[in-house]
Amino acid sequence: MFRQMRNNTVVNSLGSKMRKKWSNGLILCLLSVGIQQFGGAAIIQAKAQLAPILIEVAWMETLQLHGQVVKPWPWADTWPVGRLQVPELDVDLFILEGDSGNALAFGPGRALPSAQLGGSGTAVVGGHRDTHFAFLKELRKGHRLQVQVPSGERREYQVDEVRVVDSSRELLSVDTEDNVLVLVTCYPFDALQAGGSLRYVVKALPGERDLMSKLSSAGVWEL
Repeated sequence: MFRQMRNNTVVNSLGSKMRKKWSNGLILCLLSVGIQQFGGAAIIQAKAQLAPILIEVAWMETLQLHGQVVKPWPWADTWPVGRLQVPELDVDLFILEGDSGNALAFGPGRALPSAQLGGSGTAVVGGHRDTHFAFLKELRKGHRLQVQVPSGERREYQVDEVRVVDSSRELLSVDTEDNVLVLVTCYPFDALQAGGSLRYVVKALPGERDLMSKLSSAGVWEL
């Protein structure tokens, strides 16, 4: 009887593995058929669904490797360099390196001429007004932001200024040693066509707790 029970267990185990293998094969077959039928559209849709997952996995690996660059897929020309969270608005986004069209298709991106996130200088992050940065219209002075950097540390910011800028008349200056976070998107948010010169600019400065922590660690502030 014991031998029969053991044989049944082995059979069930093998059956489970075979079903799993068959199921995976069926999924691959369906994906293959879908790609053949729909071509580029199917590939784009699959990539759009998988990209956020791959980017999050790459960020988790970046934290485990203490800031080492990890690309979400081998041929990617961008990678996650930060995590932006706005608790009051339930916003949680991964910031990618670079603000080219390829990067912005998958999330907000850090402008390459600007400072590194969380460091001294002005870090500029751009995003599309109708997707990842649509929430900027909800930000008000005093709102708190959190930015996690590749080392795993979190930086706290507070919105200091919100304004509309005409980029054809005014350039965004990043020549400063102060720790400033600037979020930028196109404006107006409900424009029918993109490509205008107006920009919606949100400027955030280190929050009180983050600032006091830095002063204390530098020996300037003691509680």
